[in-house]
Amino acid sequence: MADEADTALAAGEQALAAGDWVAARDAFAAALEAGETGRALAGYGEALWWLGDTHDAHAYRERAYAVLRREGDPARAADVAVWLAKNHAATLGNTAAAHGWLARARRLVDTHGLEGWHGWVRLTEAADADPQTAEAFAREAHALAVAQADVDMELCALAGIGGALAGQGRIAEAVTYLDEAMAGALGGEGHHRDTVVFTSCTTIIACTSCAEFERATQWVRATDRFTRRYGSPFLYAQCRVLYGAVLVAVGDWTQAEEELSAALRTSEGALPALRAQALATLAELRLAQGRLEEAERLVVGLDDQPAAVGTMARSHLARGRAATAETLLRRWLGDADAPFLEQLTLVELLGQAVLRQGRHDEAGAHGHALADRGAALSCELAVAHGARLQGQALAAASDPRAAEPRLDTALASFARLGMPLEAARTRLLLARLHGPQNLDVAADEARTALAAFEALGAASDADAAAGLLRELGVTAARSGPRNLEPLTNREREVLALLAEGLSNPDIAERLYISRRTAEQHVASILRKLGLRSRAEAAAEAVRRLVDTTH
Repeated sequence: MADEADTALAAGEQALAAGDWVAARDAFAAALEAGETGRALAGYGEALWWLGDTHDAHAYRERAYAVLRREGDPARAADVAVWLAKNHAATLGNTAAAHGWLARARRLVDTHGLEGWHGWVRLTEAADADPQTAEAFAREAHALAVAQADVDMELCALAGIGGALAGQGRIAEAVTYLDEAMAGALGGEGHHRDTVVFTSCTTIIACTSCAEFERATQWVRATDRFTRRYGSPFLYAQCRVLYGAVLVAVGDWTQAEEELSAALRTSEGALPALRAQALATLAELRLAQGRLEEAERLVVGLDDQPAAVGTMARSHLARGRAATAETLLRRWLGDADAPFLEQLTLVELLGQAVLRQGRHDEAGAHGHALADRGAALSCELAVAHGARLQGQALAAASDPRAAEPRLDTALASFARLGMPLEAARTRLLLARLHGPQNLDVAADEARTALAAFEALGAASDADAAAGLLRELGVTAARSGPRNLEPLTNREREVLALLAEGLSNPDIAERLYISRRTAEQHVASILRKLGLRSRAEAAAEAVRRLVDTTH
């Protein structure tokens, strides 16, 4: 029996090394049938994590830690404790549990002299520290990695340094570290696939914080080969949410839908703050699509969650309740003279709220403060929003000559940042500014905005652009409703496998996903395409293949 268990354990670890998650799960399950060991529990939990079953993965890893301690294996126990600390924070949003597991890991390292793990503890500590302390911790980890010739730790430390620098507003320095870490991780320098996960998530978080959206999407798409082989590298719920927000900003709403849906599945059972972040980000997408009622339903019950404040304020503004939006925003912003980076969006919304109540001088002051704060933090996005708000306030004060250059500045920044929705909205403001006095320019701006809105699927904004064109005496017909729920890339892959006659378990094994995830993809395909059965889905896949070959 012991020989069988050892054979199954070896097979599981070999499958993990090869990235065959299904085989690894089955082998570790066989090893556990012969008896519960720390290695088998830890391996089974790791396989489940890569298959997307995050909650069971945590449960098995916690059991593994206890068994490894009893077995007298402090190094593996420290490994598991660090993993649990990172995942409790980034997947479940449970900072208390994360701190507890990190403390256990630190005690094991100190008690047993596990010098090889000191750097990993420092990197995990950096994730919850202020930017200056985080930089010091990450640099300490980097020095340890170089001394120990630990390439995985070195790459993760470079990413950690970049993330800390971004948090300090030192963007130019930050991106050099992030780029180096991503290049090394994707180039295969490290020995562990978790290195790609860590560097990717750190890059997404850092790039989102400083509005380096284009860089974030470029690196994420560079991971395509890794993703196809091993599954998504953005398995932390926090990273999925942030990447979803980036995709919304850059106009890739189909992929955004996929990432945010995955984030909602992953964050089931997470603490309220993380769950609220996922729901609010999806609600922001719904607002951009003009699906106001759906957006409002998503944030019901999230009144006490900071992540939902912006969504709720936008909803009030869309409903014409500017005073209510102002009250909400002032409650959350308080009296801060220098708001944090993540609060800058709320400042812009506050400016919109007071502007709609006719207080254009106050709105202009908010725009000026927003632009200045953005410049101090090297955040071009905040500068762009501030310039646009100033332009709107000046236009409302009947000063179009002063308004135009500010709107032009905002437009150039949004275009440079690769944010088509915000660029199109700014064009629409310019079209209104030129109005009847310069009909040709106004019509050109409005037509360009309309085309961008329709390409994105921003229904309400497209209606507004078409309405302005009609006011200008220009014929403007909408191109018709856009499919708001196209198949995601993963769903297209599943559809193709349905055409081959594969079952859900077969699809799960082929795509390295859990059976539950395969079932969810199939159900989503049937719903989106209005089909009743797998047979109809297979026929639809064949039809699409025929259409593309003719």
